[in-house]
Amino acid sequence: MEDNFISLQNHFLIAMPLLNDFNFARAVVYICAHTRNGAMGVIVNRQISEINLGEVMAQMDINITNEAVSDVPVFLGGPVQPERGFIIHPPFGSWQSTLLIGDNLAVTSSQDILHAMAKGDGPEEFLVILGYVGWEEGQLEEEVANNYWLTTPAVSEILFHTPSEDRWKAAAALIGIDIANISSETGHA
Repeated sequence: MEDNFISLQNHFLIAMPLLNDFNFARAVVYICAHTRNGAMGVIVNRQISEINLGEVMAQMDINITNEAVSDVPVFLGGPVQPERGFIIHPPFGSWQSTLLIGDNLAVTSSQDILHAMAKGDGPEEFLVILGYVGWEEGQLEEEVANNYWLTTPAVSEILFHTPSEDRWKAAAALIGIDIANISSETGHA
């Protein structure tokens, strides 16, 4: 049997218009890990309007001396473990729990990075995300084959410099697609 597995780690998944599930409609997912056994990613374009990083740090009793982080937005990364936090950032610093995802991006899930950020010693560019999305073995591959998702290599410009409400269209534009012109209707010839 031929092995056709292709890892989508360090890629964006861009929800097709036909994907109207509440959790994933118009979502851009950054894939942090993808092996034959499954995948894990975080939605990077769902800003939580009710809370900011200052409030998260206050709940964790982290003293903020760098006021610039107080108003940083927090994103809902997915429906799985929404109490669990992740920081996507360039591979800067040495943190207790960091996964290098590509040459220019890493994800950290340990609190030491938040303490550093509160003092102004953390990475300059970052996204704060609560929760994640997970797929079992073969599930993500099946969803891609069924045209629920477009895929493209991730670009840090979209993560750190594109407004969250524009990331869906911007990610699709990376592969030359104006996603607003794709119909959510499907048919058979």
